[in-house]
Amino acid sequence: MYLYFYMKLSDHVKVLNFLMTNYKTMEYFKSFKEDILQFNIKNFEEKALELFRFQAVHNPVYASYIYARGIDPNAVSKLEEIPFLPIRFFKDFQVISADLNQFEGYYSSSGTTGAITSRHYFWSESFYLEHALNLFEKAYGSIEDFHVLALLPAYLERKGSSLVSMADFFIKKSESPYSGFYLYNHKDLINLLDQLKEGSKKVLLLGVTFALLDLSESGLSIPAMNNLVVMETGGMKGRRKEMIREEVHEQLKTAFQQENIHSEYGMTELMSQAYSKSEGKYNLPFSMHVMLRDINDPFAFSQRKQGGINMIDLANFHSCAFIETQDLGRFDDLGQLEVLGRFDNSEIRGCNLMVN
Repeated sequence: MYLYFYMKLSDHVKVLNFLMTNYKTMEYFKSFKEDILQFNIKNFEEKALELFRFQAVHNPVYASYIYARGIDPNAVSKLEEIPFLPIRFFKDFQVISADLNQFEGYYSSSGTTGAITSRHYFWSESFYLEHALNLFEKAYGSIEDFHVLALLPAYLERKGSSLVSMADFFIKKSESPYSGFYLYNHKDLINLLDQLKEGSKKVLLLGVTFALLDLSESGLSIPAMNNLVVMETGGMKGRRKEMIREEVHEQLKTAFQQENIHSEYGMTELMSQAYSKSEGKYNLPFSMHVMLRDINDPFAFSQRKQGGINMIDLANFHSCAFIETQDLGRFDDLGQLEVLGRFDNSEIRGCNLMVN
C-alpha cells in the first residue's frame, strides 16, 4: 500500500516538475521576445551567453552536441568558446528548446527535388513577423511608405516558406491596394510598375533571384523608376546556372535601370534577416552576430577576414541561436559582411545567394 502511494506521489511530483519547467520556459521566452521587440539588448555578448546557458540545458539536440564535443557549458565565458550547431541538424532533428506541444508550427526550406528539407519550429509566428518588420523598418523606414510587390514563384507554390510569410505580412502592413504577390505574370507586373513610377510612395520589388533574372530577360520594356527598390533574396533552385553575385547585380541594374540592387540575407533556420543596399554588403542588425571559422577546421576561428559563417541569432531563443552555416563570408574594411557563396559539396539552399 505504501509503495502504491509512493509511486503515485512520485508520478504526481514528476508531472508538477514538468509543468513548472514548461511554465518557466514560457516565461523566459516571453521575456526574451519582449527584449528583442523593444530593442532592449544592451550587451550582446552578455545576452548571448545567457541564452547559451539556457539552451545548453533546455535544447536536447544542442545539449547532446555540446556533450559530444566534450564541452562544459559552465566553463564557457566568452563568445569564442560557444559551440555552433551545424545547420544540417535542422534537417535531421527537432531543434527546439521546449516541449514540442508549446510550438505553433514550423517553417521548411525549399531545397531541391529529393533533398531533405530543414524544419525550423517556431514558438510564435507573430513574433517572427513583428521582428522581421522591425528589422526592415530599421533599415528602410516605415513599410507604409512602400508598395510591396513580391515576385516569389516556386516559394508561393509550396507550404511552409518563412519568406512568403514575411512578404505576406509586409504586403498587409503596407496598406497599399497595389501590394501583392506575383508568380509568372510578368506583363501584369511591368504594367503595374509603369503605373506606380510617378507616385509618391516607394516600390519594393522583393524577388527570388531566378525570377528577377527571368523578368529581366522577358523582352518586356521595364520602366525607369526613381522610386524603385529591387531586392533579391537569393535562390536559383536549379532553375538557372549558378552565377556570382556581381554578374547577377550587373544584369539586374541594367534591366531595371538602377544604380544599386538590394539584397536580403535570411534562411529558414534563422528568425532574423540582414539587408544590403549595394554590392551585397550587409550591415548586421542588433540581433545577429557573425564569427568566421577556418574553412579547413570548423572548430577554429579564421585568422583572416574570410571564412565560414557562424551565426548567432538571438531571435532563435526558442530553438538554437548558435548556427554553423554552410555559407562563406568575409568582412570588408568597414566591418560589413559579404556573403561569397556556399562551401563546396554542400547542398544548394533554396534561399542561397550565388556560388562564387
